[in-house]
Amino acid sequence: MDTIKIEGLKCFAYHGVYPEEKEKGQDFILDIWLYLDLNEAGKTDKLEFTVNYGELCEFVKKYVCENKFNLLETVVTNLSRLILLRYDNLVNSVKIRMWKPNAPILANFKNVGVEITRYWHDAFIGLGSNMGDRVKYLKKGLQLLSLNNDIFIKKVSTFIETKPYGGIEMDNFLNGVARIKTLLKPHELLKVCGEIENELGRERLVRWGPRTLDMDILFYDELILYDECLTIPHIDIKNRDFVLKPMTEIAPGFVHPLYKKTMNDMLTELENIGDVKSF
Repeated sequence: MDTIKIEGLKCFAYHGVYPEEKEKGQDFILDIWLYLDLNEAGKTDKLEFTVNYGELCEFVKKYVCENKFNLLETVVTNLSRLILLRYDNLVNSVKIRMWKPNAPILANFKNVGVEITRYWHDAFIGLGSNMGDRVKYLKKGLQLLSLNNDIFIKKVSTFIETKPYGGIEMDNFLNGVARIKTLLKPHELLKVCGEIENELGRERLVRWGPRTLDMDILFYDELILYDECLTIPHIDIKNRDFVLKPMTEIAPGFVHPLYKKTMNDMLTELENIGDVKSF
C-alpha cells in the first residue's frame, strides 16, 4: 500500500479539559498518513487518482480549529472518520498523530499526543426472508443498510430460494449476500443489523423460525471472534449452501479464515458430499 504523508501541520485551536484551554487556545501539531493505491496517479499524472494535499490540509485545519473538544482522542477519532468518508473511493486507511506541545502539565516533557489508525473493513452480510413479500423485505433491508453513513454496499448477490433449516415446518426462504465496506466495529454492525430487522417486523419467537428479515454477519475482514453476542465467521457456513452459493457468486476467491479454503472450493466440496443442508 502506498502512502501520502503530511507532517507538522500546525493548528491553533481550543481543545482541552481545562476552561482556560478553551478560552485562550493553543497550538496543536498534526501528522497524517493516508494509505492508498497511487499506481494510477503515477501512470496518468492526473489529480483525480490521488488526494489533493492542499485541500486536505485546509479541510483538517478547518475542522480542528472550528470545533472544541475535551480530548485529543475525540478530535483524531472524528477526523479520521471524516477523512475516510471524504475520500472513500481512494483512501483505505488513515493514521493521525496529534501533538499538544504546550499542554498544561506540571512536569518536564518533550511532547504529548495521541495516535490512532482507522480503516475501512470488508464484511459480508447474509440476508434471508420467508414471510410476506420476501423480495420487498430483502431490498428494504439493503436500502436501510445503505442509509447508514458508515456503510457502503459494494456488491449484492442474486436471491436464491432455499428450503427451511432446523426441522420447522414453514415456507421457503429467499437468501442472498451483500458485500460491504464499513467503518463500524463488529458489535456496532451487529446492532445496526438488529435495528433493521426490528424495523421490518422481525420476531424472535422460535429458533430458526419464520422471519420477515434475517441479517447475519458472515465475515468481517479475516476476524475470528467468539463471544456471548457474536460469532464470526458465522457458524456452520461450510454446510450451508444458501450462504456458499451467493458468496461464490460475488466473492468466489474469498478465503474462510478458519478453514483456509475459498468459497468456491467449499461449495464444490459441499455439493460433492451430496447431503446439502438448506435453510
